[in-house]
Amino acid sequence: MEFKEKVVIVTGAVGGIGKVVAKLFAQNGAVLVLVDINKKALDQLAVELAKENTKSISFAIDVSDEQQVREVVQSTIRKFGKIDVLVNGAAICKMIPILEIEAADWDRIMAVNLRSVFLFSREVFRHMKAKKSGKIISIASAAGKIGGLAAGAHYAASKAGVICFTKSLALQSAPYKINVNSVCPGPTKTEMTDAWGEETNDAFAVRIPFKEYAQPADIAEAILFLASDKAKYITGEILDVNGGLVMD
Repeated sequence: MEFKEKVVIVTGAVGGIGKVVAKLFAQNGAVLVLVDINKKALDQLAVELAKENTKSISFAIDVSDEQQVREVVQSTIRKFGKIDVLVNGAAICKMIPILEIEAADWDRIMAVNLRSVFLFSREVFRHMKAKKSGKIISIASAAGKIGGLAAGAHYAASKAGVICFTKSLALQSAPYKINVNSVCPGPTKTEMTDAWGEETNDAFAVRIPFKEYAQPADIAEAILFLASDKAKYITGEILDVNGGLVMD
């Protein structure tokens, strides 16, 4: 199996995309480190994976807390001896006009969506640099390129930050044969977009050349590709998975 005994950290592991990412890695033999703030959902996912004989541990933390992030990474290395793949998937999104964005809202979006990517990537990079191998994949967004169809300006700005951080880290990690990439989804059918309502979703779907939203598995498959040996010569890439919504 492609990822047999590979140790994979997934943040936002119980979200619409993150859960599918975790399950797909599990199906391909990976050892999973599940990270999310929702302990109840984490416990349920761990039970589901255990039924498939997948090795996993989980951490219910605030992904923007530096000490908690460090403890997750150190605990993972103590237990499994290594980290092969990091998937930065934790994110929150709000549909809100810019004049209604409070400073506290801005700070929280940046903390979860961007600060967490920096914190996890930095701590994992320390380990991967020493062993001179590894894959870091972050979930960005088409909103980070075009300002978003529905997402608030703070969400779009945070995802633009993920894109730029990906390129910066890719440059610094390349000498150590560490691949650093991002996947840039367009609107994807998850609980997040379901909350937008049918009218809003229909209006946005017609703007996508494929005329439909992505499924979480579409994004997950792209992430697994970037984490695989098939992508060993790809780094600094921002991979659009959006049905043609953004072409550049």
